[in-house]
Parts: sequence; structure tokens; C-alpha cells
Amino acid sequence: MNRWLAGLLVAVSLTSSVVAQETFRVELGRDGETIGDMRPVFLKFESRPLPAISPAEVARRYQRLFTTSDEPEVRIDALNRLTNIRDRSGQDIGFSVAEEEGIYRQVIDSYESILSRGSYGGRLDELLYQMAKAHALTGQARASIDRLEQLVGLYPKSDLVPEARFRIAESAFSAGDYSEAEAGYLAVIGSGVRGGLEAKARYMLGWSQFKQGPSAWERAGKTFLSVLDEFLPTKESLAGVNEPSVETIDDTFRILAVMADRRNGAQTLFSWLGDGPSRHWEYLVFDRLADYYAVQGAFEASVGVNRAFVRHAPGHSERSGFMAQIVDVWSRAGAASEVREAQANYVVMFSDDLEFARLEESDRKRWQQYSRQLADFHYSQASTAVDQGRDRLATGDFSLAGDYYEALARRSGKDGAVLRLAGDARLQAGQYQAALSDFRLAAYEADRYTEAADAGWAAIVLIRGGMDGDRASVAFAPDLSAYSAEAERFAGRFQEDGRVPGLMADLARRWLAAGDDDRALGYGENVVVNDLASGSERYAGWLAVAKVRQRQGKFGLAERAWGQVLDLAKSATVEGLEPGAVASVRQQLATVIYRQGEQAAESGRIEASVGHFNRIGTVLPDSDIAVQGRFDAANTLLKASRMAAAIDELVQFRADFPAHPLTEKVSDKLVHAYVASGQPAKAASELLEASSGMENPWPSRLRAAALFNEAGETGKRNRLYLDYLNTGPVAENAEQHIRLQTLRYRLIETMGDAVPWQEALVATELASQWHSEQTLSWAARQSLSLGARAAATFAGSELTQPLNESLNRKQAALETARKYFLDAESLGGESVRSESLYRRAELYRLLARDLMASSVPEDLNELESMQYQMLLEEEAFPFEEKAIRLHSDNHQRIASQGFDAWIEKSLTVLSQLNPGRYDRSVRWMSWNPEVNDGA
Repeated sequence: MNRWLAGLLVAVSLTSSVVAQETFRVELGRDGETIGDMRPVFLKFESRPLPAISPAEVARRYQRLFTTSDEPEVRIDALNRLTNIRDRSGQDIGFSVAEEEGIYRQVIDSYESILSRGSYGGRLDELLYQMAKAHALTGQARASIDRLEQLVGLYPKSDLVPEARFRIAESAFSAGDYSEAEAGYLAVIGSGVRGGLEAKARYMLGWSQFKQGPSAWERAGKTFLSVLDEFLPTKESLAGVNEPSVETIDDTFRILAVMADRRNGAQTLFSWLGDGPSRHWEYLVFDRLADYYAVQGAFEASVGVNRAFVRHAPGHSERSGFMAQIVDVWSRAGAASEVREAQANYVVMFSDDLEFARLEESDRKRWQQYSRQLADFHYSQASTAVDQGRDRLATGDFSLAGDYYEALARRSGKDGAVLRLAGDARLQAGQYQAALSDFRLAAYEADRYTEAADAGWAAIVLIRGGMDGDRASVAFAPDLSAYSAEAERFAGRFQEDGRVPGLMADLARRWLAAGDDDRALGYGENVVVNDLASGSERYAGWLAVAKVRQRQGKFGLAERAWGQVLDLAKSATVEGLEPGAVASVRQQLATVIYRQGEQAAESGRIEASVGHFNRIGTVLPDSDIAVQGRFDAANTLLKASRMAAAIDELVQFRADFPAHPLTEKVSDKLVHAYVASGQPAKAASELLEASSGMENPWPSRLRAAALFNEAGETGKRNRLYLDYLNTGPVAENAEQHIRLQTLRYRLIETMGDAVPWQEALVATELASQWHSEQTLSWAARQSLSLGARAAATFAGSELTQPLNESLNRKQAALETARKYFLDAESLGGESVRSESLYRRAELYRLLARDLMASSVPEDLNELESMQYQMLLEEEAFPFEEKAIRLHSDNHQRIASQGFDAWIEKSLTVLSQLNPGRYDRSVRWMSWNPEVNDGA
């Protein structure tokens, strides 16, 4: 893996061409595959100002001078100047490489001739240098080294000595004398030379040490590190390496990796690097070592190096590359689980927002790629575990997938698709609150997510499941308000979504069940005005509106809503209707019409009320509520005292529904209506008709009798009284006693032969434990009447012979009359005592009179007749005295009771029976004592 080296190569291609300002250049790899096979080329030049003419023209002239001159010194000087011009101008001028090799073969003799003469106009160090070059170009390596060693020995302070030493060291290296080469390279470095020669000497020093074996690798390692310090002095130099240096730097990294591998891996590198400040390029050494292991198939070792560097430099800017390299290594090894673990480590390492922000764009994309791969893997694993019934394992994988998807979405501009996957993973893991958050982000915050509505719907379904218990947990227990809020958010964003009406319908149903009529109504109305709503959804919406309006008592609006529900129920657009749904809706529609009738009645709108009640039958004919409506229509009229209309309604109701239970109440209501409208006879007839089927008809019949009495139809009344009394009713309380006595009294008043009822009335009153002033008065009067009747019988009974028989009859009649009079007194008290005393006194007076007037038996002589008459007087006198006493008692009542007609009659009789005392003019007047009378 040479990602950084590739960067170096790119940097080289971008640098400008190099002007010939170097003392020399070494091109490795031109003459052999190894360092030992390489051959140096020496190009010497001096820094002098260029002539005003073009370099090519100057070179041409020196080239001609070299060709035409026979003087060795001239030819050598011309050759030196040609080389200097070419090097300084940077142009390919003068002799070609092939020509130059031939020319140097020609001038070797000139060099030798000059040296042998011992006289040379120029610098001998330069001459020795050029001779070494000539020998090198002509393949005389040993001769070339000899001349260089001669130069070093004779002219140690020459500026050509460092290069000479370098070439000598190169020769030793090529010959395999690595210790000698090391010493040579150290001499070059120690000579104080700077620039490219020092860097190359240091580089070759490292190789010389490496070639000496592991014992010298400690020196070699540190030397190669110093080479890197030389070639990469600053962080910016990593991006600006010139092309000739790339191979050297790369080879340095490679040999460091080789040595570290053969010793202790990354720890060797750490020991060479020491505890000093971190070098900006040191990560490349570890990268090359990790790459070296990977190429050899030592995958664990490669991973170990990467991990070691990350541990060593936890805040290094390139650690993302090392973490990624671990993934690549395990991927190359085919270790899938290790790949995922490495990816997970990479994701975790840069999960912090600040850390992620520091990554290069390519690394950020890599982080996203790893996150997605891990998320998809764990989701797939969880799905497989679910299929296998390993729910606990599935939960863990789903949770991990959710973590990765969420983090990825956050770093991908809130990618809606990823957020939705995160929500689904959280849902499968039972992490409902987190799932809800992901679904919401995907639906409402992700940009340009084409399936945002489905994500929002997933949130709706999740909350509904939590509310219904399917998705509930301790940490997730949404209520109806939460469901409602989520639904409104969904409807607000996705107004054209076809699922909105159904959602609103569901909310209407739920709020209705919860008792929140206002919300139920709002959602229901939302559904019915939505053009996207299906028949079933409209049905649900109108149903909620109808129920709310009905519950609010707004029965007119409820009727409209129920009408819509009924129309939809009868159509083919509503799915899943339960059997009997239409009938149920009709029932509700009839109910709200009925309630409108009730409301109208309560507000006094009689016509409207009756109209509502009567039209129920058009919605639900012959139903109980329709019948009740008809019945209540009549009741409404009754309560409004519109009796004629009420009677018509009741009569028609009974005709239309003869067998309905409510019909049993019609009779009572008709009776009431007839009575209230002044038709007591019709009321009575209605009662009689109604009583015909009763087990005990007499309460109704007696009421009918009372109504006949009110209507003046005495005959009908009396027939009912007689029928009832003939049943032998016995009073069980005072009320019943009074009622029975009243019946008897009314019969006495209106019937011709009233004696039996008089006797019954008196006997009942005497025998009863209950009385009233009226019944006592009635009984007393009837007792007097009966007594008077018996007295008349007594008076009409003549005393005939034989006297004993007729007298017994007369006395029996007297006793009967007397008893009635005494009963009257016991019943009527002081109110009837005057009459009773008078009538009783008259009985005795008449008895005395009749005794005196009775005939004498015909078989008596005169004396016997006189004696018989005297005996009669003796018998009659006590009766007369008793009569006088009773009349006198009546007279004496004046002081206590006052004067009345019966006392007056007693006084009249007394004036006849005792004229001396009572036959005088008397003026009766009242007397009221004065306040101070007798003062």
C-alpha cells in the first residue's frame, strides 16, 4: 500500500524543471538492478557568468576548437568548458553522450601526457577529476578510483574532494567492501558538504550499514531515519518532493520496513525513533511496515503495526488512514468478522462531531460507508435471528443497527431513508421512543426524502401501538393526546396523503370513547369535508359527529349527521358493516327525532313537538320508539290542555295499536281528557269500557259512577251503586266506610223505595267503628225517617177487640219507632234530640189517646163497661205522663240548646196536655248578659 508515495509522485510532476545548478547528479538504477551494480557519472562545472551569446553558439565554437586543436591542454580546456556550458545552461548542447565517451577515450593520452610533463596551466585537482571521469566513461574503474584517491591525497582541501570521496565509497560499496564504504560515506558527510551529495552519501551510508548484517542495523536504521529527515525536512515537503528523490525516499521506507520486520516490528521503529518530538513523516514508516506485512500475508502483524501507531499517536491526523488500513488488511485476508470489528472501531473513533470534522472528505465518506455496511449487516443478522426464534440476539443486533443508522443519518444531512431504517431497527429492538424519534426526523426534517410520508405514518402506527398496548413499555407509554398531536403533525405536513381521513376517523372514534366531545367532533368534521375520504371513512366521521351532537343535546344537527350515516350505510361504499348496522342507525335517527320532540315540548312549541313525535314513524315504522312518539304526541297535547286534539290522537293511537302495552294507558288519558274538557259522561263510559276486562273492575266503575253523578245521569250512577252494594262490600277503613255510606245516601235520595238503603245506612253506621260528621248526620236523619215511618205505622194501628192482640201489635210498632228515634239520638246527638224527644213523646201520647179511645168489649154490662173504661184510663195515664215528661224534657232544652221547631211543637202539645201550665202567650227572645250585669 503506497498511498503516500503516490502522493509524492504527483507532487514531483507538478514541480518546475530543474535548472542545472547541481554540482553533480546520481541516477540510480541506470546501470544495474542493485546498488552494487550502479555506476556513477561525474559532471563537473564551475560557476561563471554566461557569455552574452547563446550557449549553443558558444558550445559550437568550443566543440570546433576541440576538434581542430592539436594541443592537449587546449583540447582538455575546450572539453571542460563545453561541459560547464551544458551544465549551466541546462540545454542539450555540445557532444552527445555517445560522442563524449569516444572523445574521452581520445583525451586520456592527453591527460597522461600533461601529468607526465608536470606542467599544466590549470588546476591539477580538476585535471585529476576529469581523468577519473574519463577512465570511468571508458570502463577503467580501477584507474578512475586511483585518480580520485590521488586527488584526495594531493589536494585534500579541494572542493572536488567530497565528490571524490563519494565515488571512492561507491567503488568500495560496489566491490562489497561495506565497512570501507561506510567509512567513505562517513568521510563525505564529515567533510561539511551540503546539498544533494550529503543526502546521497547519507542514503548510501545506510545501505553500507545494512549490507554489513543485523549487527549494524541499529546504525542503519537511525541512518535511514536521518535520510528521511534530510529529504523531508518540513511537513510541506511531503507534498513537494522532486521526482529524482521519490525513489530514494521510497527505498528508504522499504529498507526500514525490511529491517523492522526482521527484528521486532513496530517496536523496533519506536526504538529508532526514540522519545523525542514526533516527526511529521514518521507515520509513513509505520505505514510501509504495515504494507510490507500485508504483502507477505502476515495480516495480523500488519494490523498490529497499524494499531501500534494509533496507540502511539492517538491524536495524529493520519490515524484515520491507519484505522482504514486495518479494515483493508482484514478484507484482503478474507476475515469478515475482523473486518466488521475494524470498521466498528473506525466508526467509534470518529463518532465525535469534532473528530469527524477533522477528517478529510474521503475519510468522511469512508466513515459513512463503514457505518452503512455495519448497520446493514446487523440488521440482516437480526432479521435472520428473528426467523430462527433467537429473539434476544435479534434485539441486540437491531439495537446496534439502529446506532449505526442514526449516526450515519446525522452525518449524511439527515438522510431520510437511513433514518427510517434506524427507526425500523429501533422498533424491532423494542426501543420505541428512539424509533419514534428516528421516524419523525425522517418524516419532517430530512431534505428531499420521497418517502417522508411513510416515515411519518410509521411514527403514527408506533404511537398507536404504544397506546393500545402492542408496543408499550415502561419508557414508552403514549396517551391519546400524544397520538392526536402526532396525527395533526402528519396531517399538517402530508395533507394530500390518502391515509389522513382514516387517521382522523380513528381519532374521532377514540376521543368519543374517551368522553372528549369537542375533539371527537373536530376530527369527525375533518373527515367528512375531506375529498380523499372513502365511504367507510366518511361513515366513521359522520358517526362521531352524530354521537357528539346527540350527546350535546343538539338533536337537529344530530339528525342531519345520522341521516348521512344512514345514507352511507345503505350504500355499497362502506366496508365491514356489522349485521344490523342499518337498523341500528335508523334507531339512532329515530331517537334524535324523538329528543327533538321532547325539547320542543319543554319549550312550549306544541305543534313542532307533535310533528317530531309523529314523523318518527317515517324513519322507523312500527318500532317501539315510533309508537312511543305517537303516544307522547298525545301526551304533549294533554299537557298543553289541547284536549280535543289529544282525544283524537289517543283514539287513533288505540285504533292503530290495539295490542301495544301503551294502549293500556290510553283509557286513563282519555278519561282525563274527557273530564278536563267537561265531558264526564264520556269519561265514565270510557271507564266502564276499560273495566270490562279487569279482574277487579269496581274502582273504575265507582269512578265512572262518580262521573255519571257529576254529569247528572243519576240512573246510570244508581245502577252502578246498586251493583256494587249488592256485592256486599265491607269497609276496612274509615275512607271505605264513608264511601259506602255516601253511595247508600245517594240511593236514598234518588230512589223511590229507599227504606232498605235507609236501614242499611243506619245499621252500618251503628255497627261501624269509623264515623264522620256527615255519615253520622246521614244516619241520624235516616234513623229519624225510619222512626217516623214506624211511628206512622204505629199511629195507623187501631186498638180493636180482642184488645190484647191489637195492643201488642201497636206496642211493637211503638218499640220499633222508639228504637229508631233513640238510634237517631245516639248518631246525631244534640242535633236531632229535639225531634227525637218530640217524636218519642208523641208515641206515648198517641198510645194513651188510643187506649182511652179504644172500644169496650160488647159482652160487658154497663158497670163492667165503666170499670173497663176506668182500667183503660189507668193504663193510659202513665203513657200520657211519660209523654208530658218527654215533651217537658224537650222544653227544658231551651236553656242549653236554644229554641227550635221541635221544641215549639212539644210546647204546643204540652199546652193541650197541661193547659194550666203551658197554655199561655209566651214571647221567646234571646238574652245576652251585659259585661257588668249584676255589678
